[in-house]
Amino acid sequence: MASPRFPLLLRLVPLVLLCLSPACAAGRVPVSVYYETLCPFCSAFVVNDLARIFHDGVSIADLRLVPFGNGRVSADGSITCQHGEGECQLNAIEACVIRLWPNAEQHFPFVQCVERLALTRKWDAWQSCFQETGLVSQPVIDCYNSGYGRQLELQNAAETNALQPPHQFVPWVVVNGKLLGEDYMNFEAYICSFYDGELPEACKGKHLAIAQHTRTSGGDKRNPNEVAVALAIGIALWFGL
Repeated sequence: MASPRFPLLLRLVPLVLLCLSPACAAGRVPVSVYYETLCPFCSAFVVNDLARIFHDGVSIADLRLVPFGNGRVSADGSITCQHGEGECQLNAIEACVIRLWPNAEQHFPFVQCVERLALTRKWDAWQSCFQETGLVSQPVIDCYNSGYGRQLELQNAAETNALQPPHQFVPWVVVNGKLLGEDYMNFEAYICSFYDGELPEACKGKHLAIAQHTRTSGGDKRNPNEVAVALAIGIALWFGL
């Protein structure tokens, strides 16, 4: 049961308020990443690829991280994680950090730090990420020790298990409501494709790439006319027409 010392306001913040963030207000493209903290593929994706949203200038993405992945929730509410109890702990810790600092530009460096440690099998040193990122540790420790971190895990489990179609592996990436499946490494092109505003420099060429990919692979069995329109728009954007 959550400790009365833990701020009541934080426990009651409706998820809908997260869309009052500057990212939502600016019309950025929603990107949801369902993952688990000790999955090597997830860690590599976060550290080496997802970070490009911040470092390559693709600032048009509204990133949501949902740590749970392939975990299981039993009938009695107990949680079992694919990579053991340590993963359950880190899922809860990262969930607490995400809730305490909803802005991805604030919480992502911490998540990236933890996942970098996981890649080198040094995840036990996760508390060093507070010093590296400048985030205050005590609110996170309180969140975890109070049991609120577990509540966040259960919320993430419910969201992950409600995905349609159900997730088949992790990381499981959804951009603007579109499941990327095995094409998740191409997430930047999808972000650029869905954005309606003025494209940043990092998006140059990515519209054409996504249109070409859809045409050659058949995509989601879209109407050929829709594919032709998408390709034409991509070409126009590429040449600045």
